[in-house]
Amino acid sequence: MPVIVPLLAFLTVASLIWGTAHWYVARRLLLPLELPGPKRRRAWRLVIAAAALGPLTMVSARFIADAWWITPLRWVSYIYMGFFSVVFALSVVRDLAFGAERLVRRATSAEDPDPARRRFLLNGSNAAFLGTSGVLSGFGLYEAHRVPEVVEVEVPVPGLAPDLEGYRIAQISDIHIGATIKRAWLEEVVARVNDLDADLIAVTGDLVDGSVAERGRDVAPIADLSAPDGVYFVTGNHEYYSGVLEWCDEVTRLGLTVLNNAHHVVERGGVTMVVGGVTDFRADRHLESHKTDPDAAIAGAPPADFKLLLAHQPKSIVGAARAGFDLQLSGHTHGGQFFPWSLFVGLAHPFTEGLGLYERTHIYVNRGTGYWGPPHRAGVPSEITLLRLVPA
Repeated sequence: MPVIVPLLAFLTVASLIWGTAHWYVARRLLLPLELPGPKRRRAWRLVIAAAALGPLTMVSARFIADAWWITPLRWVSYIYMGFFSVVFALSVVRDLAFGAERLVRRATSAEDPDPARRRFLLNGSNAAFLGTSGVLSGFGLYEAHRVPEVVEVEVPVPGLAPDLEGYRIAQISDIHIGATIKRAWLEEVVARVNDLDADLIAVTGDLVDGSVAERGRDVAPIADLSAPDGVYFVTGNHEYYSGVLEWCDEVTRLGLTVLNNAHHVVERGGVTMVVGGVTDFRADRHLESHKTDPDAAIAGAPPADFKLLLAHQPKSIVGAARAGFDLQLSGHTHGGQFFPWSLFVGLAHPFTEGLGLYERTHIYVNRGTGYWGPPHRAGVPSEITLLRLVPA
């Protein structure tokens, strides 16, 4: 019951939002067509079926996950979700522009446009939106399922110790092994990361969507990651939806060092580096003992020439700066994952992608190595990051 009630509440709210969005888009698509009664009714039945596809997929995947048709259903549902969200966003932008034009006409006492011309503009823009969304969805699907390119980044560090000049850190994040991302793809990602010959590898959360029993086989290739100074893992928010304690044990069994508000000391030549890691920024909502704490992650560490923090969410940067870390590596945002949501992700996060600086602490936000939900990365390519420390 404790699990079912929140799930039903989420499904109810999500279905209302999703259904309202479909009602809005359908009215803007169908009304200008002036369809006769029978065709109009058939069109609305199709809209209702499309709106029900997402909730149906979520319920089916939750309660009858072993059925042979669940995976094809997820593929269809997730691809459609990406397609529809672009249509919805473009429709809203178009209607806002129409609304602004209407206000200008009223303010200037200009004549209303000819209704036939208005209908022509609506039908033309609707056709353009559907075509654009189809093209973006196809390109986004290709981008989502290719093995990510390596993004190389230089991090300028004031007073960097000579023995750390050129030090290389490989980062992968937000892999989301689950319904549509499987073992074979992860094997290719692991091979590409190992080919970088990095000194250290960081896996910054959201590795999985699903339990160890469901996803353990697909995650297993992560054990092949190898670096001289270790492979480190921190939890993301999706681990807390998937059985975080079991996953921490499983990731440890696979050979990665799990850093739950903890640190590891790396000795290199004559210098010392501290690698700290915190639990997800909102972890305490799911497990009180996992409340994120950058101060605890550095507590008891020896004096160090460089302090690195792995933190799934960029919002941890305030605590990282307070605790004196030199660099924070994060993910979580996916850079918005695909256009047009990439334009709005900055409203929710202080840093959304790439290299930034907060006070004296650098932060790098990986756009995500995988994806979540829609297999769609149009305009926001996934990445494997290779960071290199250089003197400022």
